[in-house]
Amino acid sequence: MTQHIVGVWHLDAFHDVDEAGRPVGEGPLGPAPSGMLIYTPDGHVSVSMMPTGHSAAPGPSYMGYAGEWWEQDGKLVHRIHISSRRDWIGVEQSRDAELDGDVLTVRATREVDDRPQRRVLVWRRADRSGGAR
Repeated sequence: MTQHIVGVWHLDAFHDVDEAGRPVGEGPLGPAPSGMLIYTPDGHVSVSMMPTGHSAAPGPSYMGYAGEWWEQDGKLVHRIHISSRRDWIGVEQSRDAELDGDVLTVRATREVDDRPQRRVLVWRRADRSGGAR
């Protein structure tokens, strides 16, 4: 998968999900988040995401980070160097990823208040003019 994810991706969806993988509510960036994910061939990653419109989402107004990426044991790993969240700087985050044509689905789980928080992000490859395909 490593060579196939290099490029620019636009965010289609960002949801918290239950144990069965079903979306729970709108997600941390509201019903219509906007975002860009960039994987370079030399191992750099940059992610920027935000709510759009007049979202009443209780979450953040912007989420972003940059660092390094690689594939390890079938997972994508991001080592974060710069982040809108200071507690993420220097952290490695491992994610399950599935590539289906021009759609990249990324799943992550982390512990929040001693309970797993599961999130799914769906990205669509950008075309050469800068828009989603």
